[in-house]
Amino acid sequence: MKKFTHETLVGLFVLTGLVCVAYLSFNLGNLRAFGVQEDYVLKARFTSVQGLSVGSKISLAGVKIGTVEKIELDNTRFVAIAHLRIAKSVILHDDSIASIRTNGLIGDRFILISPGASGIQLKPGELIVDTESALDLESLISKMAFGSVQK
Repeated sequence: MKKFTHETLVGLFVLTGLVCVAYLSFNLGNLRAFGVQEDYVLKARFTSVQGLSVGSKISLAGVKIGTVEKIELDNTRFVAIAHLRIAKSVILHDDSIASIRTNGLIGDRFILISPGASGIQLKPGELIVDTESALDLESLISKMAFGSVQK
């Protein structure tokens, strides 16, 4: 009888550990259980996404509203298309502006969304047309150093 109780406690301990690992896998891995969708994807076209990476944050008014899901090259226009996973509670309009910014002077790149006011809501999969690419400090400094910046 004592052996059965000891084995049962060990089994419950192992089961609890597996449940905890599964929970952490879903939350840390951004997995969706049973197809529940808590966000949607928009696209943004940039001439340069230098320094931006998959997983970079997307913010609006300093609040994180999503992450960069995917970055690909449009071979017809030779521009970068960023797929933005936005929280479902955030409603963006078609005149919103997506800008690539830097945290601090040499920090990580992120996308800052400036909300629009057109009243026409962007639907999942649609394109944010108004974008501002990242400022390339290296090329700006080299232009200043070699005197090719116009005054």
